[in-house]
Amino acid sequence: MELTTGAILRRITETPLSTAAHKLATIILDRIAWKDGYNGLERGTAAFTLAHLAEKMDVSRQHLTALLAELAASGLALVRWKPNGKFAPWLFRFGGQEEADAPADVVSASGDTSLSRDSKNKTIFAGRIEIGAGTNVYRTPWAELINAAKASLACWNVDTQVIWERFLAFNQTRGNAAVPAGFLLGFMRKWRRPASSLTSDLKVERQTGSIDHDPVMVLALPAPIQNRHFHQSDLERLIGRHGYEKRVQDMQSRFKTNRFAACLAVHGTAVSVGEILA
Repeated sequence: MELTTGAILRRITETPLSTAAHKLATIILDRIAWKDGYNGLERGTAAFTLAHLAEKMDVSRQHLTALLAELAASGLALVRWKPNGKFAPWLFRFGGQEEADAPADVVSASGDTSLSRDSKNKTIFAGRIEIGAGTNVYRTPWAELINAAKASLACWNVDTQVIWERFLAFNQTRGNAAVPAGFLLGFMRKWRRPASSLTSDLKVERQTGSIDHDPVMVLALPAPIQNRHFHQSDLERLIGRHGYEKRVQDMQSRFKTNRFAACLAVHGTAVSVGEILA
């Protein structure tokens, strides 16, 4: 199947499907990205959560699952996968191969008037971002772009203002006064930890009671263990190797704990006060 709006739409109309499945296919088609990087997606893919699709279709999740199975088994060969974790959106693609002679940057046929051709449906990170330009993202041109791009990324459920503030903080700690706009998309793609995961971890720990009587664990909680090497590098760049070692030793002395736990507590404290990012 040639990956253009017109080609897929013609295939949808020619494929024997239920009325609801036809509607679902056109909803997915309307959100497909036609160039790599638009909306943070690869060319030919669309991103939705199942809850969002069910709401747009006004059907139950069970009915939606049946419709997706119908599209997958049909000539449209719809496939879906979830590369960014349990709570991230699903990515969708209609099956078939692009024609060998189709140009790499094809958007659609010249006679196709679908809204998918309009630039307003695309996300392009161009220009430069002034790091000291202000803290309210909604007073900048970047809020709409962040909202569009995060839909398919690991930070899909993080508030746009939070993403913006962490991006500014990330660059400020590195002394960057201005960066290419593409750095913002790259920062979002490498999002280390969704904001909701910290809350989930805290709830689990509180339920087990494992941190209530351990002040070191309380201090360490904002900094996940899997990122500890990043946190150490970030802190050493900020306060120097000697300053980092002094903090760890002070933490060990204060709580009579081992070096590993002391390092995590130092990292967690730094995240809590905004010196480094989680």
